[in-house]
Amino acid sequence: MDVVVGVADLKVSNRPEHVLVTHALGSCIGVAIYDPEAKVGGLLHYMLPESSLDPGRAQENPFMFADTGIPRLFRECYSMGAQKHRLRVKVAGGGQVLGGQEHFQIGRRNYAALRRIFLKNNVLIDQEDVGGCQARTLFLEIASGRVWVKTTDLLIKEL
Repeated sequence: MDVVVGVADLKVSNRPEHVLVTHALGSCIGVAIYDPEAKVGGLLHYMLPESSLDPGRAQENPFMFADTGIPRLFRECYSMGAQKHRLRVKVAGGGQVLGGQEHFQIGRRNYAALRRIFLKNNVLIDQEDVGGCQARTLFLEIASGRVWVKTTDLLIKEL
């Protein structure tokens, strides 16, 4: 059963019938984490790099920003039995779907924020599909931990 993770949203599950899915990853980033022993996984779809851009909105919805959403993703998985040393981390998005030179470089800044947070917390990315000019849909299958990406041209890539 698909569980849809909206824009600026997060879902965590330990139910084997769930497939977490998030659509329309353009400049946004999708972060999928999974503990194969606990069979717990989570998926975050964040829009912007730093909550300091809009503290009020960050208070209302911490999943909108990398610096508030990523820690929540990990904490929620830990609360369901996941352990940091067992987590598999996969990332997709961070593109420039409008093509050319986007003035604000949101995709690039989103990815840089993620890398800073992971570096500070000793988290390694197992696989990623970032950059480029295509929107992506990211899937996480809870039963197996399998993660895959589908692009707008219907290319499916296992991560």
